[in-house]
Amino acid sequence: MSYSKASDLLRIADMAMARFEGISLLDITREFGCDHRTAQRMMRAFEGVFPNVDIVEDAERRRRWHLPRSDPRWLQAQGIRDGELAALDMAAKRAERDGAPDDAQRLRALRDRLLAAMPASHARRTEADAEALLESQGFASRPGPRVVSDMQLLGTLTEALRAPWELKLLYRSAQDEAPKLRLLEPHGLLLGTRRYLVARPSKGDGRMRRFRLDRVRSAEITARSFARDPDFDLDAFAARAFGSFHSDAEYGPVEWRFTPGAAPTARQFIFHPQQEMTKAPDGSLTVRFKASGHMEMAWHLYMWGDQVEVLAPEALREMVGDCRRGDFPALP
Repeated sequence: MSYSKASDLLRIADMAMARFEGISLLDITREFGCDHRTAQRMMRAFEGVFPNVDIVEDAERRRRWHLPRSDPRWLQAQGIRDGELAALDMAAKRAERDGAPDDAQRLRALRDRLLAAMPASHARRTEADAEALLESQGFASRPGPRVVSDMQLLGTLTEALRAPWELKLLYRSAQDEAPKLRLLEPHGLLLGTRRYLVARPSKGDGRMRRFRLDRVRSAEITARSFARDPDFDLDAFAARAFGSFHSDAEYGPVEWRFTPGAAPTARQFIFHPQQEMTKAPDGSLTVRFKASGHMEMAWHLYMWGDQVEVLAPEALREMVGDCRRGDFPALP
């Protein structure tokens, strides 16, 4: 049996122990992204490895598999609380929402493993309390428009980043009429309204570049591994842009001044990870940082109406000068 298949069976065992009603073929297809026939083969293999599994039919005449909790090798995790379990559920949902399907799957696996390690009565009560806590808190999706994520593409990229493996992309840039084949060494992802892969060409000058995910037509992992640049700092690279877009020509000092009325609200924002805030005697607030991406800055500044003034750079000041409005009923 291959390592990957053994890992899958252990994951199924975690699920079958953690879920008191057992697991169905539908659960398997969702967890592993496989079809119904593959799920059937996996469960036949699971029955062979775990002969003590209980197999029952539910009210809808679907087979369900449940693994008893009699194995003494499982750690008894007495200490997990409903709030901690709810936090794992919330984290998994956020990861899925933000385009990190591998992280979401690992968080759900950790949740099931913790439940499987607990005494049945305590685990059942904790899970019920966690569900009630989630219901009372709700789960707020990020508001506003965003590009729909290709989960299969994101899964390929995260697998390549983890190893790391070279990527072969079919990519269409803004200058290209047709997609072109590119071999890249991935170093990170930038997640925002637009999502970017940060990578350097396999045969190039070694400079990191951004590649918009919505322009990737296909992606596959090659058999070639590579050594990451030990001096590359993804946070520092991302900080050169206000949002996702970066331009060397636009990079430089940025200075905004918020009115005394808008200052308390502006003080709650992190406009940039390296920002500096200065409060003036009249109550106004000045924010300074270095970045590029004038267009994304202008989009954000529009929401503040006439409650913010651009002091620098001059190009951004001219861009937003005619768009400052005084009739917005609320601040961001």
